[in-house]
Amino acid sequence: MKRLNVQLVTGIFVMLGIAAFTYQAVTIGGASFTQQPGYTLKARFDNISGLRAGAIIEAAGVRVGTVSDIEFDPDNYQAIVSLRINDGVPVQEDAIAAVRTQGIIGEKYIKLTAGGFPDLLTDGMQVTETESAVSLEELVSKYIFSGSSAQ
Repeated sequence: MKRLNVQLVTGIFVMLGIAAFTYQAVTIGGASFTQQPGYTLKARFDNISGLRAGAIIEAAGVRVGTVSDIEFDPDNYQAIVSLRINDGVPVQEDAIAAVRTQGIIGEKYIKLTAGGFPDLLTDGMQVTETESAVSLEELVSKYIFSGSSAQ
């Protein structure tokens, strides 16, 4: 009977440890089980090169939302990115959404740059000014081939 109690207490202790570890991992990772109140905008890019759903959206270096979905438009050969913007974050009609990399080879994220128009985008509207991702491979390729043709 005493052995059963020790095993039960040990099992409960291990389960609590796993639950605490899982909670910390989710919290540090920035994941959420509920959707943040906000609104959704769409943006079209020619190249998103590694951007994933769940990537952060920053404005002035502050996290203001997340990428909620990415679709492919076969007619225009473009990526359609759904941007979930937090409530209280205004996005001007002429704002620029750009795919950027954290560091040299870090994760991709969306950088929002404020526009000058007074009109704001609302739920379901599209960000028309976009800048696609810069591919490191394409830059190296252009450098190599432009250098070899000059000789």
